Order: sequence, then structure tokens, then C-alpha cells
Amino acid sequence: MPFKTIGLIGKPAHEGANKSLNAILDFLRIKGCRIIVETKVSDRLNGNGFEIAELEDIGKQADLAIVVGGDGNMLGAARILAKHDVAVVGVNRGNLGFLTDINPDDFEHQLECIFNGECVKEQRFILQVEVYRKGQLQSTNSAINEVVLHHEKVAHMMEFEVYIDDNFVFSQRSDGLIVATPTGSTAYSLSGGGPILTPNLDALTLVPMFPHTLSSRPIVVDANSIIKSKISFDNTANLQVSCDSHIALTVEPGDEIYIKKNQDRLSLIHPKDYNYFNVLRTKLGWGSKLY
Repeated sequence: MPFKTIGLIGKPAHEGANKSLNAILDFLRIKGCRIIVETKVSDRLNGNGFEIAELEDIGKQADLAIVVGGDGNMLGAARILAKHDVAVVGVNRGNLGFLTDINPDDFEHQLECIFNGECVKEQRFILQVEVYRKGQLQSTNSAINEVVLHHEKVAHMMEFEVYIDDNFVFSQRSDGLIVATPTGSTAYSLSGGGPILTPNLDALTLVPMFPHTLSSRPIVVDANSIIKSKISFDNTANLQVSCDSHIALTVEPGDEIYIKKNQDRLSLIHPKDYNYFNVLRTKLGWGSKLY
């Protein structure tokens, strides 16, 4: 069996997630695995036979992490687990579930196949964002889905320039800018009118948010590019850079924001019948075959 130490991570205080966590715990006990449960959900689990640890420690010790919840829970866990190259699989107890693709009503069969090596393994790149002020690094973080430059206030315009590999691309007045990975192309970027990028593409999409011009369009660039945004001194304060809508970094007029590939990778495990286009068709309500 390729996976011997299993991290169990969940959505706290969620009835459906708690039910799945306990059922998966019973399954793992029968398999004879070493089980490490994330601290914040440990009090929701029945019985014993498991260890308790913070997410960072799970990343250091586990061969496989099972995340029970929605894509938001997966993103929060994945940013930390990616640093330790832990394989991650998601059990969907959320809404859309682009990343959590195991059906909670059929998890035993799907996990059994995964434990037998009958699965699809995939690596997704993630982003690193750095905020500089007068040449000094102020803050940094990572994102699985997207990095978003925006104003704290809703529907409030800002002015900035965008460079790709030190080549000036455009200046813009808009509500902000979304820089998304292929993983994030079906998330906030899609809502903003961005294109869907298949996960095997080594590309990024830049999606302007409500630009004050009719000629502004999303652009897809090489993922090995370095994206730089220079914030105009004419802006007011209260600007932010958000990572996956979880982490907010403060930005001030005159700051420079660098977005590039992170050296870490997210290692995803899918059930053996996983097909990305089936996921799109199901989640987005696309039509089925005519015949």
C-alpha cells in the first residue's frame, strides 16, 4: 500500500463533513493506517486510535492528506501541504467541488481504488506574490487559484501599470486585476469573464476587473513569466492583494507587486475515472452528448 500515514483534514462544525470524517476514520482504522487528525476537527471525531496535529505537522509526516469539505477548505490546506509535497485528495462536502472530487456517498470504493494505486496523479503549479515598498520586501504569500489586486472598498477604482518580464503591457483604471492559474481559471477568474485553462497548460491568465475602457481584454501568458504591477501614487490607501480570497496583503500607493511561479507544487490524487472535461460539464451545467 503506497499510503501508510494519512492526514485527515476537515471543515469544522459542519454536519455533513463531520459525518464523512467519522466514516473515513473507521475506513482508515480497518486499513491499519497511521492516522493524524487536524487539531481543529479532532473533537468532532468518535473513538480513538488517531494522533492530533496542526496542519503544518501533518504536512511533514503524512503520505496522503484527505480533505473533507469544499474547495475553500482544500485551498486553505493545499497552500500549506504543497510546501511538503504531500499527495492530497478531496471529499466534496461543499458546493461546486472542482478540487474535491470524491463523492461522499461512495468514498469507500473510491478510496479503496486510490489505496490500490488505481488513481490519477496530477501536479499543479501555484503562485508566489511579493509586495515591495521603496525596494524593500513588505510581505509575501502563495496562492493555488489566484492573486487579486483590489481596493478594500467595493466598486472603487484604482490606477496601476502592468509589466510582463519587465516589458510594459498596459496602464489601467479599474477595480483591480486577477492573475489566475489553470486551477483558478474556473474560480473567481471565470466569474470575471476570464477563459478556462485546462490544468495541463503552463499558463497564467490576467483578467482586468471592470476596466474603465471597452478595449481591455483578458490575456493568457506563459506561466514562467514574472508579472509586475506598479501602483500609481495617485491612488488612495486601503489597497490589497488577496491570495485565494483567504490571505490579504496590504498595498499602498507606489508599491510594486511581483507575481511568479512558486517553487512548490500541489500534488493532487483523483479517482481512476477522473476526467477534467466531465468535471467541467457537470459543474457548469454544459449539455450532454446529442446521441
